[in-house]
Amino acid sequence: MRAAIRQERLVPAAALLLVVVAFVLTPLGTGSPLTTFDVYNALQGFAQIGLLALAVGLTMIAGEFDLSVVGTYAVGGMIAVQAGQSSAVLGLLVAVAVGAAVGAVQGALIAWLRVPSVPVTLAAYIALLGLAYAISGGLSVTFTNRDATLWVDQTVAGVFSPRSLLTLAAFVLVAVVLGGTRLGAELRAIGGDRRASRVAGVRVERKLVLLFTTSGTLAALGGALLSFSFASANPDPGLRPLLIAAVAALLGGASLAGGRGTATGLLAGALSVALLAQIVAVAYLPDYSTQLFYAALLAVVVAIDSPGLRRALERVRARTRPVEA
Repeated sequence: MRAAIRQERLVPAAALLLVVVAFVLTPLGTGSPLTTFDVYNALQGFAQIGLLALAVGLTMIAGEFDLSVVGTYAVGGMIAVQAGQSSAVLGLLVAVAVGAAVGAVQGALIAWLRVPSVPVTLAAYIALLGLAYAISGGLSVTFTNRDATLWVDQTVAGVFSPRSLLTLAAFVLVAVVLGGTRLGAELRAIGGDRRASRVAGVRVERKLVLLFTTSGTLAALGGALLSFSFASANPDPGLRPLLIAAVAALLGGASLAGGRGTATGLLAGALSVALLAQIVAVAYLPDYSTQLFYAALLAVVVAIDSPGLRRALERVRARTRPVEA
């Protein structure tokens, strides 16, 4: 157990440290010093993917995987733009309410029918994309509320924006809830052994409904804020946001097997992904370089996470250990 705890802390810390060092050393390759705008831009990238990474990561902790987040992301952005033309707050609230409702329905189906999350959330993803196309007529919808667009991306303290601060606040809130209540331990228990969790008195069904409701809320909020920032909503964001969110969650110490992960680790994973993308931008590297960097970091994570590799290292240490006289 202690080894697992050390590992879920080691992976995100090591990944973030490695990327921060690379980011700081970028001027050695470019010849141009880093500016506050580079940091601001990296945090804008964090704001773009952070809430999706948090949503996906939370479901991974409980041994589930929410494929529908990209669909909720698209629908949330579309609804926020449609309903927020005159009042951005109203558009945001409606989008978040719809996202929460979508998540709650999925959570109820998964929990009470005891069916796997992947087919349920895949079906929801397809249905949500269809809904986004129906709402928009298959076209991007322009957001005409310029005050809201300017507000979400205005600079705060030189490097932040309201969008990045709201994303950071969501991580802090989740970290406080998971760390200060029994919920964090219960989600890990559900992800580790669901049957044992029920025997121990954990209300698994209720926790799963709450989990997917939270996931839908976060995804819709992320889509709404991004649409406000871009001043438009796209009915189909593609699968790339989901893939990057999954990479961030894995770098953040979560496991597809469940039972492991923290909100602070997920924050480190999301920041790592955002900083990597900014390194590519600052160094004027080809876009595909980002995917190569993600793959390299994931390879390191897989190596650290490999039980076979750990056993091999233990055997090597045992063989090289001095024999006592």
